[in-house]
Amino acid sequence: KEVKQVTPWPTCSGISGKSQLLFALVFTTRYLDLFTSFISLYNTSMKLIYIACSYATVYLIYMKFKATYDGNHDTFRVEFLIVPVGGLSFLVNHDFSPLEILWTFSIYLESVAILPQLFMISKTGEAETITTHYLFFLGLYRALYLVNWIWRYYFEGFFDLIAVVAGVVQTVLYCDFFYLYVTKVLKGKKLSLPA
Repeated sequence: KEVKQVTPWPTCSGISGKSQLLFALVFTTRYLDLFTSFISLYNTSMKLIYIACSYATVYLIYMKFKATYDGNHDTFRVEFLIVPVGGLSFLVNHDFSPLEILWTFSIYLESVAILPQLFMISKTGEAETITTHYLFFLGLYRALYLVNWIWRYYFEGFFDLIAVVAGVVQTVLYCDFFYLYVTKVLKGKKLSLPA
């Protein structure tokens, strides 16, 4: 009789530490305006929460739950994202100033930061249900940006081409995952990639 091995809980199995590092970099570079301008207590608090949660997640993956982190499958070369995104943010931005370039860098990087996670799933060929739910809601969060941009354009006349293009790129990257999520996970099956 075969005994099924149960993964101890809590665990970070199936989560890409590299994607989480990229998200921490995204929020760090995006919210550097904390040092230069004050909008509101709510705005400042939320920015600090995003940064703190990002780094707490990285700490949990690489330190506290290191034994459950699957570094053997989290092998995406993030320099292939950071270097081109950095170059693009210098070339295509709203204003050639340090904070604006870093903000633009964060927008571009966020659009591709999920690639190490998707690459990890493609290497393992499957993902735990909780991981797929996490990824689905991460993608949904970004897809809801599209609704925000439509709302802001319609009611405020505001349109940011950099943010819209980056958001569309990220949403397109999620499309294949969304399809698998709807056709498998929502039907109670484990997400496994076709052989």
